[in-house]
Amino acid sequence: MAAAETHYNPIHIGRPSPMELKTARLTILIDPAKKLAFEDLCHMQDMTPSQVVRRLIREFMEQHQSEAPARRPVARKAAPRKAR
Repeated sequence: MAAAETHYNPIHIGRPSPMELKTARLTILIDPAKKLAFEDLCHMQDMTPSQVVRRLIREFMEQHQSEAPARRPVARKAAPRKAR
């Protein structure tokens, strides 16, 4: 598989790409006690939980970039039509 076909562009690993300026929501379920402990640890590091999760995802993708699946198109919502 060519590098251009990977899901995550290896050229941009470790630094934000223009696409990372856009956001998508990722919802996870976690034990409430672990969530509180995680938030406390993040606060102690002067980071938000979102910053830490984004870093973990980036590092995970760096480690597994050779296994990255083919790029999937992002679903886009159609703009509502104006009534005439």
